[in-house]
Amino acid sequence: MSLVGKKYPHINTGAVIDGEEIVDNFSLDQYLGKKYVILFFYPKDFTFVCPTELHAFQEKLAEFEKRGAAVVGCSTDTEETHLAWLNTPKEQGGIQGITYPIIADTSKIVSLNSGVLGGEYVFNNETRTWSFVGNPVAFRGTFLIDKEGIVRHESINDLPLGRNIDEYLRLLDAQLHVEKYGEVCPANWEEGETAMVATNAGVANYFSQN
Repeated sequence: MSLVGKKYPHINTGAVIDGEEIVDNFSLDQYLGKKYVILFFYPKDFTFVCPTELHAFQEKLAEFEKRGAAVVGCSTDTEETHLAWLNTPKEQGGIQGITYPIIADTSKIVSLNSGVLGGEYVFNNETRTWSFVGNPVAFRGTFLIDKEGIVRHESINDLPLGRNIDEYLRLLDAQLHVEKYGEVCPANWEEGETAMVATNAGVANYFSQN
């Protein structure tokens, strides 16, 4: 089920913040009423596509912050594994230099509640045991969450498909424009371009100018 238009599920779990500090009770509640959140999931630490994405988010971090948004990463690895990866230089496949929080979803509950877990728990009535079917890591899910905690965008990529980070800046710009002007943003809209009023007259006026 999509989370778009709904309150993002509550999080209270371990994380690494500021690239060096482990905390036990990280929550997105700290951003409510203050910041937008770009929450992104990735499969595993110490892999291949994942560090390129984490560094790409870091490279654009100032742009997200300029727009009043926090960036938060998440995988099913432990806090200790996150920290080890954060202490590994970029040239060695590490993510040294990443400063935004990275959630440790070791229980897989955050990924499961977000609809991005690559498998599911199945109960066997005969053996009375639980097993996991599928891939026990998160797909590349990305969520744009507004200041009230409502999900305004979600997308999920399969494991081999890296994200385009600029697209999330574009979507954040669109959300900010909608909130500020009450207009809607047409296909391929970018900041500074003409938006439209959500009426037949507004659509006609938009096409007459474009």
